[in-house]
Amino acid sequence: YARARTSSIAWNHLATMEETTMTARNTLALTVAGLLLMAGPALAQPTEIRIGVALEPPALDPTAGAAEAIDVVVYQNVFEGLVRIDQTGAVQPGLAKSWTISEDGLTYRFALNEGVTFHDGTAFDAEDVKFSFDRLLAEDSVNAQKALYAPISAVTVIDPMTVEFTLSRQDGLFLFNLGRGDAVIVAPESAANNGAEPIGTGPFAFIQWDRGSRVVLEQYGPYWGEAPALTRASFVFISDTATLTNALLAGDVDGTNNFAAEALAVFENNPQFKVLVGSTEGETILSTNNRKEPFTDLKVRQAMAHALDRQEIIDGATYGYGVPIGTHFAPHHPYYLDLTDTYPHDIEAAKTLLAEAGYTDGFSATLKLPPVAYARLSGQIIASQFAEVGIDLELINMEWAQWLEDVFANKDFDLTIISHVEPFDVGIYANPDYYFGYDNAQVQALNETLNATTDEADRLALAQEIQTIIARDAVNGYLFELAQTGVWNAKLDGMWQNAPVEGVVLRDIYWVE
Repeated sequence: YARARTSSIAWNHLATMEETTMTARNTLALTVAGLLLMAGPALAQPTEIRIGVALEPPALDPTAGAAEAIDVVVYQNVFEGLVRIDQTGAVQPGLAKSWTISEDGLTYRFALNEGVTFHDGTAFDAEDVKFSFDRLLAEDSVNAQKALYAPISAVTVIDPMTVEFTLSRQDGLFLFNLGRGDAVIVAPESAANNGAEPIGTGPFAFIQWDRGSRVVLEQYGPYWGEAPALTRASFVFISDTATLTNALLAGDVDGTNNFAAEALAVFENNPQFKVLVGSTEGETILSTNNRKEPFTDLKVRQAMAHALDRQEIIDGATYGYGVPIGTHFAPHHPYYLDLTDTYPHDIEAAKTLLAEAGYTDGFSATLKLPPVAYARLSGQIIASQFAEVGIDLELINMEWAQWLEDVFANKDFDLTIISHVEPFDVGIYANPDYYFGYDNAQVQALNETLNATTDEADRLALAQEIQTIIARDAVNGYLFELAQTGVWNAKLDGMWQNAPVEGVVLRDIYWVE
C-alpha cells in the first residue's frame, strides 16, 4: 500500500508540471525511486511462521482426545471456547462477549458475539453451544475431561445470541474449565470429521495435514475478532533434538515452544535467537498402576518414593530446569503445599519397606516411556536408582499413539513417566477409573466438596488436604514440574513464556523489523 500510494502521488504531480525541465524530471524520478526503496522492506516483512514441535497429534479434535499435542496445534488457533485463558491464566471473553452469574452461583447466562462463522461458512449461534455441550456430556462421549463438566445439568438456548447454563452445584472452576481445549465449540455439520479436518471459529483455518510431517493453518479472512499478524503457520513434527537443533540453526523452522533443555546452550548466547524459560502446568510423575501387584501395597509405593532422588533426575533429565514436587500440584499455584520431604531420598528406608512388604530381594517391573526427552532420560536415571534397592526395571520405549492406547486407554502398564499438563487437575485422583487406578473414598469426598466450594480460603484448605493424602499414599512418584523452554527467531515476538494451559497461541505472535 505504501508503495502504491507514494508512486501515485509522485507521478500525478509530475504530470502537472508542463514547464518542468529534464533535470527536474530526473530529480523527481530519483526521489520516487528512493521512496520505493524505503517502502520496500515494510512490504517484505514476513507473515508466515514455521514451528517445530516434538509430537504429532493423533487427531485434531481437542474435544475427543487426551493428547497435549492436539491443543498445541489447534487451541485458540482453529477452535475457540465461550471464554479463553490468557497467558497469565486469567479468564477472558471468547465467543461469549459477557456473562452474568445468579446469586446462588448455579446459573450462568452468556451473551454471544454476533457475526461469527465457522471456517466452512456456517453461522455460529447458541444452538452450536448447546450441541457442543450435549455432545461433551453424552453417555458415549470420548471427551478426556468429561468429569470436569459433570455439574452442568442443562444448557438452554434463550435466543440465537444468548445461552444459559444451569449447574447442579456451585463450581469454583466453572469459567476456567470453559476455557480449556476440551470445551471448545464445534458445529453439528462438521463435528464428526474434526479429528482429520478440524473446522472451528478461530483466527486460523485448517489447510492440510501431511501425516508424519506437518499441519498447515492459514489466517481465516472473515474472522470475527481482531485479525492476527500472521497469515500462515506450519507446525512441523520433529521429535529428534539434534534434527530440531539443525532445523532452527538452518532457518528451516522459526522456533519451538518447548525445546530439549540439554541443547539450550547452543542458542542461549546466539543473537539470532531468543530463549524463553517459563513455567508450565506439567506435573511430571512416575505414574504407577495402583490396581496391579505389587503396587497395590502401600509399602512398595513408599519404598519407591524413598528410592527416588529428585534432584538427580532434574539435573539429568531437565538439566536443572525442572522444579521438584512432592505431590500432584503446580508449585506456582497459590494452593500448592510443599510436600517434597514426605519421603526423602533414603536407600535403607526403601530396602526396609520392601522387606516388610515381602520383597526382600526386590522385584521386576516394566517402565513404558513415551517419545519425549524428559521421559526417556528420567527413565534411565530412575532405573539406575531403583536398581540400588533391588527393583529391576525393563525400559520399553513407545511411540505416542501406542502409549495412549496401551497405557492411558487400556491401562496395560506397570510404571510410566508422563507430564500431566492439564491445569488444576488434582481431581483425577478422585476418579478410580483413571488410568493409574487410585481409589480413595476420602479423596473423592474432599474433591466433591472442593468442586462445590467458591470461598477461596475453604478451597485452599481442601486442595491442600487432598495434596497431603495423595503424597502420603505415594500414589505416584512425584518428580518435577516441567519447565517451558522455548527457542525462537530473535525477530519474533508475542510468544507465551509460560504455559497456563496447553497450546501454542498464534494470535499474539508477530515479526518485528
